[in-house]
Amino acid sequence: MKRRTYVWIIVLFFVVLIAAGFVAALFSAFGPARVTVPSRAVLEVRLAGPVDEVPPSDPLSLLMGRNPLTVYDVWTTFRKASADARVRAVLVRLGLLECDWAKAADLRQAIQEFRRSGKKAYAYIEEGPQFDLEYYIATACDRIILQPMGWLGVTGIGGDVPFFKGLLDKLGVRAEFEHVAEYKTAYNTFTEKGFTPAHREEMESVYAGIFSDYVRAAAEARGKTEDEYRAIVDRGLYQGEQAKEAGLVDDCLYEDELLRLVRGPGPEPGLIGFEDYAKVRPSSLGLETGRKIALVYGVGPILTGESLPPVMGAATVSRWLRMARTDDTVAAIVFRVDSPGGSSVGADVIWREVELAKRTKPVIVSMSDLAGSGGYWVAAGATAIVAQPQTLTGSIGVLAGKFSLAGLFEKLGITSERLTFGDKADLFSLFRAFTPAEREMLLSQIRWTYDRFLDKVAEGRGLTREEVDEAGRGRIWTGRQALGLKLVDELGGLGAAVALAKKSAGIPADEEVRFEIWPKKRTFWQALFGGGGFGLDLKTPAGRAAALDMLRLAEATRFWALMPFWSKPE
Repeated sequence: MKRRTYVWIIVLFFVVLIAAGFVAALFSAFGPARVTVPSRAVLEVRLAGPVDEVPPSDPLSLLMGRNPLTVYDVWTTFRKASADARVRAVLVRLGLLECDWAKAADLRQAIQEFRRSGKKAYAYIEEGPQFDLEYYIATACDRIILQPMGWLGVTGIGGDVPFFKGLLDKLGVRAEFEHVAEYKTAYNTFTEKGFTPAHREEMESVYAGIFSDYVRAAAEARGKTEDEYRAIVDRGLYQGEQAKEAGLVDDCLYEDELLRLVRGPGPEPGLIGFEDYAKVRPSSLGLETGRKIALVYGVGPILTGESLPPVMGAATVSRWLRMARTDDTVAAIVFRVDSPGGSSVGADVIWREVELAKRTKPVIVSMSDLAGSGGYWVAAGATAIVAQPQTLTGSIGVLAGKFSLAGLFEKLGITSERLTFGDKADLFSLFRAFTPAEREMLLSQIRWTYDRFLDKVAEGRGLTREEVDEAGRGRIWTGRQALGLKLVDELGGLGAAVALAKKSAGIPADEEVRFEIWPKKRTFWQALFGGGGFGLDLKTPAGRAAALDMLRLAEATRFWALMPFWSKPE
């Protein structure tokens, strides 16, 4: 195909993309601005697929209408339904969710808070193999209904953790990483053939804690002892009436029977979907008024520079925090963190901005699924930290290293000649391993970074360095375990963090607040042509250069405060 043809194909693609965006914008501009909520409405909420912290910002996702659930939107929707006299009940349709246990706990608590309004919540499951996380959410409802032929798997949690050292040995690849300390296991999957004692201890402790919280909550909700529920889990699979006999569900109903149940007696109420109900403004129900709280998101692996989702750019997040700090109309900041860590420098840049903000107004960190290593570093200076019992947090430790491909290159017949000016010029070369002296030098640098990590946590948490070191050493904790170690202050989700922010700012508990959210939601045009608050305007040379700089920094960053890769083994 000629080059000119390729050019025309590319041009045509962008013309179609822009035209489709224009049509989408027209529908958005001239479509119905308001939605009519029927009287005695039943709100249908489908909890399935990915659960994110922030909505997508790339143009293709926005064009295709990709609209994954976000914790904030679910929380807000249930709050609105609680206050809306037109809504009499909620029907939660559960499918397979793509999230970890802390986000699931946030969704579960949103349902529980809705029920405190005196309204009913129903969970409907068609089928759910390996459905423990989703079933955990379902137990927040008044009744759980299963399709008569549906099968339900409550089999517990866990799985296989792969190790690749044997494969790398055969390929002639050597993973050379130093870490502080023995629990810093992010690269064990490449350096070991199985668990080290510390790695096994860490994983067993974390997953036993998550499983214990799950069993406790489900057993209480279903009127069983913890031993009885563990016995149910050990059996594993239930179908239709078997699930009802075991006490896992209350009814086995077809769709028409389900709708008769949730509608109840009296005039037939209308159904309204989640996306339609999301258009109802909270202020129309007396919500999100009054003083302002900034809700700042720090999501993804941490790097220096600007954010380019899914990466958390230190410059971008720091700028958001600084804007909230210097805005006199903002009474408090809730910093929502969902990060496995990353660059220690990037984490420190954000930590500094949290520290500065805390001097002028309360900064409450709300931890999502992950807030470990660099993700804990950015939180350590806050006024207070709130985590779910299942949040993976801590991992106060540092690692650095490289992959040596010398053996692989030899097998492939690739050779090289060393040419350096400076003894350490090829320190991170892929063509050779570290010398013993170089490994010791690298380890001393890691120890120095670890010491700074200890200092910042000790200062922020009011602990001694010895206490932090004992809780640190690279070890991951659940939120519940971290509470006992004084690494977090309170257990709960986004709602608990907002409540604590209000209390810390002197705002009465029953007084409504409105939210200033960073990042801002982006339109299709903002996503296509840049802008929208992420700090990267890709239509300008400077913006494109910043994006390339970020990618280069990702390659060049040597010292990582990073959690293991195994956050959710299957």
